[in-house]
Amino acid sequence: MDLLSIAHVPAVQVTPENTVLEAVELSLPARVGAVAVIEGGRLVGIFTERDVMLKVVHQRLDPATTRIRDVMSTPVTTVSPDVPAAQVLKTMLDRHIRHMPVSEDGKHVLGMLSIRNVLQYLVQDLSSSLHTMEAYVAAG
Repeated sequence: MDLLSIAHVPAVQVTPENTVLEAVELSLPARVGAVAVIEGGRLVGIFTERDVMLKVVHQRLDPATTRIRDVMSTPVTTVSPDVPAAQVLKTMLDRHIRHMPVSEDGKHVLGMLSIRNVLQYLVQDLSSSLHTMEAYVAAG
């Protein structure tokens, strides 16, 4: 399974110079909780819903003037498109990560994966396996 089939493709992207408000305005219509921060064509950070709450709202910063550079999360953990979903889930849970860019080289973002994407995929896969096993037992 290619993780890009369950990721948000293309990932919403901003630059470090964009404001928090600009990032939020881009993420809302796309219905995503994280944006990739790109500078010079390369991934330099990630800005998430959690960053909005902890680094902007809680600190009482103005989202219209606060630059992403000042509140983004870095370094960024990325995942290759060919990693098994169960392994991705384990990494996300172990590292308390809710969003992870999909990248073959750690620099160029192919998509953005959320823990919800991974869980939905795994539940569907388990459900399909269960139905297959039930059919096998019933036919036996």
